[in-house]
Amino acid sequence: MTDDILLRTDSDGVAELTLNMPNRLNALSDAMLAALQAQIDQLATDQTTRAVILRGTGKAFCAGHDLKEMTAGRQAEDGGKAYFADLFNRCASVMTGLQRIPQPVIAEAHGIATAAGCQLVASCDMAIAAHGTKFGVNGVNIGLFCSTPMVALSRNIPRKHAFEMLTTGKFIDTEAAERLGLINRAVPAEDLSAATRELAQTVASKLGAAVKIGKEAFYEQIQMPVDQAYAYAGDVMVQNMLFRDTEEGIAAFLEKRPPEWEQ
Repeated sequence: MTDDILLRTDSDGVAELTLNMPNRLNALSDAMLAALQAQIDQLATDQTTRAVILRGTGKAFCAGHDLKEMTAGRQAEDGGKAYFADLFNRCASVMTGLQRIPQPVIAEAHGIATAAGCQLVASCDMAIAAHGTKFGVNGVNIGLFCSTPMVALSRNIPRKHAFEMLTTGKFIDTEAAERLGLINRAVPAEDLSAATRELAQTVASKLGAAVKIGKEAFYEQIQMPVDQAYAYAGDVMVQNMLFRDTEEGIAAFLEKRPPEWEQ
């Protein structure tokens, strides 16, 4: 367990991180961003955790940035310029950090995921949502275009749909979120935790070294031209094939027995 605003439990190779500011709809306050960054930094070198679940308490997954803190930041002599620049840099570090740590991260969304909260879902490697969850990048409704959430959103769903969400501020439901690729699937609210846990445990049961090298390669190759991506991915496959545990996994498959992995 970390600070009260961010809870952590660990079992069977799965770390569960719970945003715990229900009275603020789990807003990404300065303290929440700091707590998330601390966990990301720890997970980056964690050799025992193989999957991560990210969820929120109360009525919402996450309602985005803390607007009260942002308003207070305007009181500085520069009108908040330095604070806002630092805030969005810290937020970007958390979002990219989720994709850089070796463990797959699964968002468990419910209620609403708005603005930077929607960005948080989009930044996770996978996402499962409760039926009825609403997703939006609705900053435009208060005169603030969701430019940083746009980065993650536009890398998850088709650009025209992303642009419509950004310019209209309209929310999408779980059916649209699944169809567009923002979430993997939606389940009844009462099944949400079990479904997310099942997915996390399935991931955690795989060879950690293979998933680690594969996750890094996934995000590297997707930014490359196809020929370059194949060359890079081929090198990664060579490295993976040379793992002792991969050799054991292939031998076990051929011999029709469970693998005896060291990692």
